[in-house]
Amino acid sequence: MNFLDLDRYDRAILNVLAEDGRISVADLARRIGLSKSPTQTRLKRLEAEGVITGYRALVDPIRLGLDHVAFVEVKLDDTREAALSRFNAAVVKVPEIEQVHMMASHFDYLLKVRTRSMTTYREVLGERISSLPHVASTSTYVAMQAVKEDGAFAPL
Repeated sequence: MNFLDLDRYDRAILNVLAEDGRISVADLARRIGLSKSPTQTRLKRLEAEGVITGYRALVDPIRLGLDHVAFVEVKLDDTREAALSRFNAAVVKVPEIEQVHMMASHFDYLLKVRTRSMTTYREVLGERISSLPHVASTSTYVAMQAVKEDGAFAPL
C-alpha cells in the first residue's frame, strides 16, 4: 500500500470533513485558508486517491433502540488462509455485527455486536455467529456504557 504525502491543506480538509461531512466547498475553503477552486481540486484528488472513501449520516443507535452492545472473542478451528477467507466472507453478511477485527491474540477475531436486548443477542450468537464457518468457540463481554464511540479519527 502506498501512503500519500499529505500537506497541511490536505490534512486540514480531512480534519474539517471528519467534523462536518456536509460542509460546502466554499465554507471548507474558508476554514482551511484556500480559495474555492484549489480546495475543490484537492477534495476531488483525495476522493480519487481513496483517502476519502465516502460520506454518510451518523445515526444514533440508542435512539433506534439498539443499546445492547457485546464484544465477542471468536476462536476458529482452522486458521489456514482458505478457512479465514470463508469466515471473512460470511461474517460481513451478519447485519448485527458492526465491526470485525482479526487479532494477534489467544483468539482469532473480535466482533462488536449491537442488538436490541440480551434476548436478541443470544439469538444472534446462537443462530448466526456460532454457525459461521470454522467457529470453534466464542466468549462474550457485554458493554455497560460507551465512553467514546464516535468513529472519528484523531486530527492529522
